[in-house]
Amino acid sequence: MNIGYARVSTIDQNLEMQLDALQNAKCEQLFQEKITGTKLDRPGLMEALAYARTGDVLVIWKLDRLGRSLKDLLTIVNELEQRKIGLKSLQENIDTTTSTGKLVFHIFAALAEFEKDIIKERTNAGLKAARSRGRLGGRPKLLNEKQINLLRSLYQDQQTPVIEIAKMMNISKKSIYNYLK
Repeated sequence: MNIGYARVSTIDQNLEMQLDALQNAKCEQLFQEKITGTKLDRPGLMEALAYARTGDVLVIWKLDRLGRSLKDLLTIVNELEQRKIGLKSLQENIDTTTSTGKLVFHIFAALAEFEKDIIKERTNAGLKAARSRGRLGGRPKLLNEKQINLLRSLYQDQQTPVIEIAKMMNISKKSIYNYLK
């Protein structure tokens, strides 16, 4: 039996494209969720894995839907192999029920991890170069020093409620507490 698993990282994203592809792949049971792939505890994936039996094939739209790191992917694939459950990735055209598919999976997974590491190295090098030129990056401050001093005095005076201070300064209550730290 083909068992489909679809995942998007945020609530704003849409699962329809993945679900359509999984239905076209003749998946008899579909599991879906909206959760980041960096979390190991993904209820939809756990449910799909618990549902799968020997001889079944877990079908995914793309490898990154299953795991974000090579380690996670290999852990899941090893568990599937031990339970004699196949893995099929539609976008990469990988099917671990074949010897060639297993080889291709391991090569693709290693290349994906390599690419991620290269991007990380370039990003860190770019940040280091920017810092050496005096640019710190990050989100710009909402308030200048004069406004921060006003915020502190209003807060310490305890005459104005925090929600009113937030409205006056055009910031959130959380930002007020962050500035007060």
